[in-house]
Amino acid sequence: MSEVGSTTVVAPRILAIVNQKGGVGKTTTAVNLATAMAACQKRVLVVDLDPQGNASTGFGVPRKARDADSYAVLIGEASIADAAIQTEVPGLEVVPASPNLSGAEIELVTMEHREFRLREALVRHAAASPYDYILIDCPPSLGLLTLNALVASDAVLVPLQCEFYALEGLSQLIRTVERVRKSLNPDLEIQGVVLTMFDRRNNLSEQVAADVRGHFGDVVYRTVIPRNVRVSEAPSYGKPVIVYDMACSGSRAYLDLAREVLRRERALAEAA
Repeated sequence: MSEVGSTTVVAPRILAIVNQKGGVGKTTTAVNLATAMAACQKRVLVVDLDPQGNASTGFGVPRKARDADSYAVLIGEASIADAAIQTEVPGLEVVPASPNLSGAEIELVTMEHREFRLREALVRHAAASPYDYILIDCPPSLGLLTLNALVASDAVLVPLQCEFYALEGLSQLIRTVERVRKSLNPDLEIQGVVLTMFDRRNNLSEQVAADVRGHFGDVVYRTVIPRNVRVSEAPSYGKPVIVYDMACSGSRAYLDLAREVLRRERALAEAA
């Protein structure tokens, strides 16, 4: 919270959507959770920090509209305000990614405060921020881009596919979060783990869900994201699934997840 003149400005809560494994529903969760939060009357910014730019595509942002992107923000050539693009979802903007971001890992190595580049950009923007939440879609790795996201964030949200190696990958990610907390961002916490691509017809999904809940308890959200063909189709139309097909099971699940995330946020705020 900061003071601008006589007006109190509440800084947005920043959540990193992280999993070092690819294909776990990370970008799908970033796009659709952000849309569902906007549907809950929250003002949301998505920062696409994945060089593949799939979150940007999922919001229908054409490649030619990505001149000011997250790469330009990281290297100091553009501000968050310069790069943010309004999506077709009211109250939801995105800082897009372009292939330029793929070289950022190398360029950041020689820059001062390399782990803090995104955090500094967001802090500069905070005084004038119109957002309640900022979601950062991270690449499927634990390199400098993801490290920037973890240092910039208040909390981590982990999408976890219901498959055999899920717990192994999650344990590695939690160790990384603990190292970042100790050395770079002492306030970083895990907001929750969301089970994705859940198939009730598959015994493995039920087993993995039981194992994850047994190991991590209440950290795991009650809401699970089902396998749903409409969720898979929506990005090819440049739309979040909630816009593409509001009635499908995937849309309902992401709306339930948004409500659960917001309930946790309220509980954290009240506890503080």
